[in-house]
Amino acid sequence: MAWETSGWQTAESDSAHSVLVQESKRAFMTRVHGWMFAGLLVTGVMALLTLSNETLLRTVIDWRLGFMIAQVGAVLALSFLAPRLSGPVAATMFLGYSALTGMTFAILFLVYTAGSIAQAFFLTAGVYGAMALYGTITKKDLSAWGTFLFMGLIGVVLASVVNIFMRSDMMSFVVACASVLVFAGLTAYDTQKLREMHANSGYSSAATVSIVGALTLYLDFINLFLAILRLMGRRR
Repeated sequence: MAWETSGWQTAESDSAHSVLVQESKRAFMTRVHGWMFAGLLVTGVMALLTLSNETLLRTVIDWRLGFMIAQVGAVLALSFLAPRLSGPVAATMFLGYSALTGMTFAILFLVYTAGSIAQAFFLTAGVYGAMALYGTITKKDLSAWGTFLFMGLIGVVLASVVNIFMRSDMMSFVVACASVLVFAGLTAYDTQKLREMHANSGYSSAATVSIVGALTLYLDFINLFLAILRLMGRRR
């Protein structure tokens, strides 16, 4: 009888622990998506503010290479320095990067119609939501996707660089299609990976981990949006 009671208590304890773990993961992903949506909001607001200010827009156009370098630097700094950053510093860097992205995105309104930009955004939101949901609820381990998606990402980057010189419409179309597949897959992969990362995190604070996770998904969303816009965007 004592053994049966002990076994029942152990099973109950394991069940309670499992529930706590799931609740912790759910709360963590809520924080991650909260920060991600905050970043997207800042990006959208800054894009509209830049577009409405001719002087600022001209500055962005003239110094767009510098803005791009600053964006890459912010991403690398936040990614590699994350273990040593406090929550407020990480949040400031992430929102600053989102603002820089919004300023450069203002140029998109000069290239594409506002209607096609809106259409691409809502389509991106639908694809992102579906893949993030899949990454959350699937029981399948998506780790095997990692190598394939990484190689696909490298291929997309290299092809994009080559096409800067070739200026081939066909290659641009192929790269855009490949980008949609890669970043849609990364959305599911990263969503699952972040849930596991939370359980094994060695970062300094939960806030910092949430912001790094938000940056990861933000980049997936932004790059998926750009790929879809290249495919279906109507140029002015």
